[in-house]
Amino acid sequence: MPANSAGKRVTAFVGSARKKHTYSAVREFLERLEARGSVEYEIVPLSDYRIETCRGCKLCFEKGEEFCPLKDDRDVLLEKIMASDGVVFASPNYSFQVSGTMKTFLDRLGFLFHRPRFHRKTFTSIVVQGVYGGRKIVKYLGFVGRGLGFDVVKGSCSTAFEPMTEKEQCKRDKTLARQSKRFHARLIGSRDHVPTLFELMIFRMSRQSIRLTLDDSYLDYTYYSDNGWFESDYYYPVRLGVVKRSAGNLFDFIFARISKARADQG
Repeated sequence: MPANSAGKRVTAFVGSARKKHTYSAVREFLERLEARGSVEYEIVPLSDYRIETCRGCKLCFEKGEEFCPLKDDRDVLLEKIMASDGVVFASPNYSFQVSGTMKTFLDRLGFLFHRPRFHRKTFTSIVVQGVYGGRKIVKYLGFVGRGLGFDVVKGSCSTAFEPMTEKEQCKRDKTLARQSKRFHARLIGSRDHVPTLFELMIFRMSRQSIRLTLDDSYLDYTYYSDNGWFESDYYYPVRLGVVKRSAGNLFDFIFARISKARADQG
């Protein structure tokens, strides 16, 4: 594993057991990233870890992730994310979605969509496909990244037949070069990501729903309370312009009414 003690740490989680197209695309991306300076990286093939299928018991939602009955490598992988400044999720296109291994991994992180904790960490995705559908997977992984709290850099999709043609290789090289440049700039940059209107809406919707429908007997409620999110503009201190500040207030008003109406009906 390349290392630079003064640099940013990037970890790539690969949802394929084959060290072929997806793995090689990830390695090329990371090597280009490293060449730009101040980066160390690790590639984590998810197939090397024991990841059990979520049973849907909801104990992680209601009481906390430590109450999960599954005793697999979830926390080992979670620690790798927490120790990283940048994260990559990479998957082949299997049946027009992420691989089963990647989906099982994401399902094991489900509680984090309720209690996101990866703010100020940069995220991107890499999808490799044989024919069609990969761009929708990139969009899906971007949505997942935002839901987990990451600062998302748009991912990439490349097509790779076996063997790869020279044209495919050239196109992939250019795509990964552009992606690594964007990712590196965001990773090294000192300014916090200013939320989009959509990201701001999701935050305000979540907190109003939790504030008005739960109480301190629920972990989601105490998590938001402990982080000061019931009073803050966003998950972390950020300067909102006039338009976004006004939009945030409007979102609060709308979702407060919706949450109250649902609570009254319940």
